[in-house]
Amino acid sequence: MKWRLQEGRGEAVYQIGVEDNGMAVGLSEEEMRASLRTLHRLAEKVGADITVLREQEVEYDTEVPRKIAEVLVRKVPDDQQFLDLRVAVLGNVDSGKSTLLGVLTQGELDNGRGRARLNLFRHLHEIQTGRTSSISFEILGFNSKGEVVNYSESRTAEEICESASKMITFIDLAGHHKYLKTTIFGLTSYCPDFAMLVVSASTGIAGTTREHLGLAMALKVPIFIVVSKVDLCTRATVERTVRQLERVLKQPGCNKVPMVVGNTDDAVIAAQQFAQSPNITPIFTLSSVSGESLDLLKVFFNIIPPLSNSKAQEELMQQLTEFQVDEIYTVPEVGTVVGGTLYSGICREGDRLVVGPTDSGQFHELTIGSIQRNRSACRVLKAGQAATLALSDFDRSLLRKGMVMVSPEMEPTICWKFEAEIVLLFHAKTFHKGFQVTVHIRNVRQTATVEAVYGKEELRTGEKAVVLFKFIKHPEYLKVGAKVLFREGVTKGIGHVTKLQPISDHHPSHSENEDS
Repeated sequence: MKWRLQEGRGEAVYQIGVEDNGMAVGLSEEEMRASLRTLHRLAEKVGADITVLREQEVEYDTEVPRKIAEVLVRKVPDDQQFLDLRVAVLGNVDSGKSTLLGVLTQGELDNGRGRARLNLFRHLHEIQTGRTSSISFEILGFNSKGEVVNYSESRTAEEICESASKMITFIDLAGHHKYLKTTIFGLTSYCPDFAMLVVSASTGIAGTTREHLGLAMALKVPIFIVVSKVDLCTRATVERTVRQLERVLKQPGCNKVPMVVGNTDDAVIAAQQFAQSPNITPIFTLSSVSGESLDLLKVFFNIIPPLSNSKAQEELMQQLTEFQVDEIYTVPEVGTVVGGTLYSGICREGDRLVVGPTDSGQFHELTIGSIQRNRSACRVLKAGQAATLALSDFDRSLLRKGMVMVSPEMEPTICWKFEAEIVLLFHAKTFHKGFQVTVHIRNVRQTATVEAVYGKEELRTGEKAVVLFKFIKHPEYLKVGAKVLFREGVTKGIGHVTKLQPISDHHPSHSENEDS
């Protein structure tokens, strides 16, 4: 059991009454109770809690009814290593994304007028128009017994972190077309584990829904769908929306297997299947006002296992430290604070790192003050976790989004020019040398010019090629193999970095700087 909990990062699902070869034999009432007692004792030894997810009766040629059960074992985290899943929330404007998150994280239903989402907004204009324009984070916790821990009992984020053994961080992205660049930035830089696409039952697939679905698929983020606002319309309308979604998902470009969740059993199966094969797409229908089927979504979140297992995480932890800077703040009495994701390695308070690249391609040394994760203090940060780091008296003007903080011995590769193999998804005219696009690579977001298209004069929609890009403003830190997304007006494309042309540090040519 210890080993299985370690493999699943503190979670494991046991099936009782199933033979080793997978045959469902079932146990009688008495045997079942005895098995559960044994399992409970085992779990207590390792310091874990158990919850029965579901029971089923099996057809078997005896008089006594026989049952099989699925049990979730979850370990109370040592040294506050809670499981942390990041879920990006996508969907068209006015599909009810922020309201759904407000209801999940505040624990009270909406009044149908958007009261639940007011706590999520960060700017005045968002409260006035009711539209999200920035990226906000919300957290939902589950304790080791599988009960929801949110703001309804615990007043502060620290309290949630202390009592939860599994945290789900929702990244609330903007739905409006005007804020598409913010949405792309949220998907590329915060590396979400899953994406939740919210579709309003009354309007169906509209506006940016297809675009968000396409973005998540291009970035290979597994996706599940929530049909919201079912209290506003008839069953027939809801079913029409679900059928419309199933059609889109089964298209050759998507190749997804839709799975409509109707009861708790479905939610349990969906969570397990979804984690094993990313092609399964669960569809939930719920209402944030009447609260219908909200608990199914909670069951799903409770069981859903983390994607990368502990082995992959340990390998990343052994590499050198690399932290992506996504946000920069100035906090009174603390100084400069940066938020972002630790991509590889381990980071402790008092570590010495270098941050860059600056406009001239230099790196500056700095020391890390304190670390906070989900608004509560944290001693050690491990690969794949998001956090905020205080940099005490470091000058804020030297920082910008898209920089990295790495360990000094890494000798990071910085470049003005890079090659990428790309596919044009959509383009009005032809794509050729001299074209300018906004490039998103991980947390880098900058305009770049197309310097050359190899082997072709110009590109049309759907064609593949290797292209040489050059950044306009400043050099960036890139890695070969990183995913590239670029856009300009209606032009969109995806691909990956194939080759870098690093700057030679010793003699930077001045002619290049004058040109740019």
